Amino acid sequence: MMRLPDFRFVAARSIDEAVDVLASHAPGDAMVVAGGTDLLPNMKRRQQTPRTLVSLRRIASLRAIENGNGLTLGAGLTLTDIVRDQRIAERYAGLHEAASQIATPHLRNMGTLGGNICLDTRCNYYDQNYEWRKAIDFCMKKDGETCWVATSSPRCLAVSSTDTAPALIALGAEAILASADGTRHIALADLYRNDGIHCLTRRPHEIVTAVRLPAPDGWRSTYLKLRRRGSFDFPVLSVAAAIKRRDDGTIEAARIVLGAVASRPLVASKAADALVDQQLNRDTIAHAAGIAAEPARPMDNTDFTLLWRKRVTREYVTRALSALRAD
Repeated sequence: MMRLPDFRFVAARSIDEAVDVLASHAPGDAMVVAGGTDLLPNMKRRQQTPRTLVSLRRIASLRAIENGNGLTLGAGLTLTDIVRDQRIAERYAGLHEAASQIATPHLRNMGTLGGNICLDTRCNYYDQNYEWRKAIDFCMKKDGETCWVATSSPRCLAVSSTDTAPALIALGAEAILASADGTRHIALADLYRNDGIHCLTRRPHEIVTAVRLPAPDGWRSTYLKLRRRGSFDFPVLSVAAAIKRRDDGTIEAARIVLGAVASRPLVASKAADALVDQQLNRDTIAHAAGIAAEPARPMDNTDFTLLWRKRVTREYVTRALSALRAD
């Protein structure tokens, strides 16, 4: 049985209290926990070993939804909260579809939007217990020097498996982060870097407090997920797509984001640009899907073969855009 290591638990009652606790610790010595569906299993496997956990569950402001010119979603909202909110289902379908496909109902009841946004990267060589990883001499992501996915790689190739981030990026969302130094806003796409170890640009003492979605303003979105089982599993490929049409049916703007093919959500900007000023028909969809599949570089670090996952990217982009084409 894998057991949690010893740690100090702080139940913060405000964002200010939480960021003050983080600021008083060295990077990595204190971490925030909300639902704990990612962090606590990682701690049992000794992948992350903070000495202090700062709970965000008692901070009511993190569970708020603010209406206005768009929606501001508190990072402490559970994934079930996201799925059940009718405004999200009607106005931001891609986010609703992404959240509804995460894990199982029990885990969605605990897991939070902020936790899924900041989900640790995954890899077949990393997501094992301590003894297994020690037996193969650890890996670059934790305690070792070699990426066992590609031994000559200068960086860790663990893969981003968040479902909500691709959908939110396709919707043009921004993240709101708080620290002892104040608050800052960044485009959600800028929260990520293509590095399996340092996959987030979030500073060590910052907390993601909310996600701000712009007004729908004619945008339509969708999200598709590939996995072996129909529930529970992390994605081995995901596609988030959003389009905005003019009155004549031509595409005014588009966004396509791929998940689980790199260490960050991959924005397929060239493919989206190829749709602009075009009618969304079979030919333009096929052309954009071909372009979107080009930058996908899945590695042999998750389920299914990497060559098949590469080929199926084109098919899933085609399906996503075809869903948006339907009236």
